[in-house]
Amino acid sequence: MNVTAYRRGRTVRTIAASIVAVAALSVTAACSGGGDGGSDNAGKANSSATAPASGTDAQGADKAEGGKENQAGKENQGGKENQGGKEGATGVKDAKSQTQKSGGGSESEPVGDCDINKTAITVQNVKSPVNHMLLKATNKAGVDCKLVGYPGLKFGASAQAATPVNEDSKPQAVVMLAPGESAYAGITTSAADGSGAEGGKVDSLEVFIDGSEDPKPVELPGGSVYVDSAAKVTYWQTDAQTALTW
Repeated sequence: MNVTAYRRGRTVRTIAASIVAVAALSVTAACSGGGDGGSDNAGKANSSATAPASGTDAQGADKAEGGKENQAGKENQGGKENQGGKEGATGVKDAKSQTQKSGGGSESEPVGDCDINKTAITVQNVKSPVNHMLLKATNKAGVDCKLVGYPGLKFGASAQAATPVNEDSKPQAVVMLAPGESAYAGITTSAADGSGAEGGKVDSLEVFIDGSEDPKPVELPGGSVYVDSAAKVTYWQTDAQTALTW
């Protein structure tokens, strides 16, 4: 073999091997550099995404949230106070209404019977119906009072019993009188057809009212009146017309 040719071939092979080695090193360096760069960029992105807000921003957010909570608390508290005030006012209003409906009294201070000494009582003749009189009782006290049932009448000093009541005239409710108001009772003195027995003139009249033991003498119109066994009296009524209907 030619020595020169051998040397040339060996040199070419050496150069080729060097070129291959350099190329391999370049590829390895490129891959290593790309991976590091990607890791750095990803780290920066992750760092930016998870980094906390600055101190100023955090304080502003806390103040805003605290303001909302305080405002909500005030509104709720105000709503409860207003509701409680309305309910209290309603309760007071209802209590007053109940007192007014009871006729001026209450459970602790009910309306009492009229005092005969503070009640003005008069009697008068009427043209119609015939043989009738009208009894009137007026509350002269400064407070409300009630007239229960019917007046007790005693005609003449020798009368043995009070005049009977006309049961058909019983009202649905007890008569209540405010100061100055009046109640009425109709009196039938004798039978219109003359059928009554034991009749005669009497010159006195005593009136009893429920709640008082003592009677009140009442002056008769003209000084006397004819009374027989048909005499009757009605229950107390709130108006004169009703009292004379029976």
